[in-house]
Amino acid sequence: MSASSALRRGAARLAAATLVSGLVAAGLMATAGVAAATPTPQNEGGATATMGGLKTYGAAVVHDGGTDEQVSAGLFEMSVDDGGTLQTYCIDIHNPAQKDAKYQETPWSGTSLSGNKNAGKIRWILSHSYPQVNDLAALAAEAGAKGLTEQDAAAGTQVAIWRYSDEADVDAVDPQAEKLADYLQKHARDLPEPAASLTLDPPAVSGHPGERLGPVTVRTNADGVTMIPPADAATSGVKIVDKNGTEITSAADGERIYFEVPKKALDGSAGVTVQASTTVPVGRAFASETRSQTQILAGSSESTVSAAATANWAGTGAIPALWAEKNCAKGGVDITAVNKGDEAFTFTLMGLSHTIPAGRTQIVTIPLQEDQAYDFTIKGSDGYEKWFKGVLDCRTESSTGGLRAQTVSGPSPATVGGTAATDTNLAETGTSNVTPFIAGTAIALVVIGGATLLLLRNKQQPTRD
Repeated sequence: MSASSALRRGAARLAAATLVSGLVAAGLMATAGVAAATPTPQNEGGATATMGGLKTYGAAVVHDGGTDEQVSAGLFEMSVDDGGTLQTYCIDIHNPAQKDAKYQETPWSGTSLSGNKNAGKIRWILSHSYPQVNDLAALAAEAGAKGLTEQDAAAGTQVAIWRYSDEADVDAVDPQAEKLADYLQKHARDLPEPAASLTLDPPAVSGHPGERLGPVTVRTNADGVTMIPPADAATSGVKIVDKNGTEITSAADGERIYFEVPKKALDGSAGVTVQASTTVPVGRAFASETRSQTQILAGSSESTVSAAATANWAGTGAIPALWAEKNCAKGGVDITAVNKGDEAFTFTLMGLSHTIPAGRTQIVTIPLQEDQAYDFTIKGSDGYEKWFKGVLDCRTESSTGGLRAQTVSGPSPATVGGTAATDTNLAETGTSNVTPFIAGTAIALVVIGGATLLLLRNKQQPTRD
């Protein structure tokens, strides 16, 4: 695709996103008695990583409408925050990858895999090919290939994945890599979505002082997690305890934890972070905070994963707990609001008023357009903050009409097949010479769409004795 046509597409996306950004800026205004809270960015738990680049790759050709475009196809490498390395394949051939983009482990429901009937086959491919299968001679024999290099294996695996993730008409350039791609596509079977490496469920709770707020269930494939207690635990008296009320500093998969709040505590909030060291399950999706192509995990070293949960409490009034999740099936972001107070919690969303009675839960969806960046904060007058940020990336280009794979800016076809150098040229699937423009677009969307949305109190909370 030419640079000029890419620019036109980018401008159209920016215009559409700007319209929706204005709606998001209208966002949330609420009236409720809300306790002060520690600001916590949106985080669904698991591994957070930074894009390094395409490391082991070959060449592929995308066919569309009588035209052929050559792209690089293979394994990316990402560095995990606080330690670890991930290997991933692309499941979004039509969009560029941004070097140094931040990625978060994400449920399939928050990516283009939502509603993809072949998502389970992609996981099968990942589990039965390189790098999970590193005996290349055996893999070649299974595929009927004469032999496979690492580059051939990576290219063939990526091509097979694209056929299911993007419904792309794509072939590997190397004949042996093509044999592998055909074998994987033919033999793929449905597998279920893998569980997250680490989550806390739910990520927010609320209640009254003197209660154990929760439970929050730890879900992880690690042997156990370590607690990082509330920052002001020493002065607030808030403790993280188990079901028996015993203070704990670690927990195992399936264990329920609670915030124990002193009876005389002033209205407020606290947060807890849990960390673990584990390998991230193959098949977990990774979505970027910016407009950078979605990835799926092919391999993981021992890596640091984390998750966070918050608790709010107050003596009287509405006591909400809020969290957000992308919902590609609905085309937006779901905000879950739980009210554990003794008064109704009322807020306005997109010009509509929503009331959650005492003791009830409601999910409200913020509708967004594809590629829409969102960045907004729900604030309370006592310092309560909830920050929601991301990009709605739910569809591949083929699902929106027409294949438009972008040409790669990286090694020429003559050099494809080697291991990528770690320089500023990001030799990546879907990367084009308009990458700086798209990166700028993503930043512009955040600026335009960003808004601080005030959660107003309808009365001052009383001081507890």
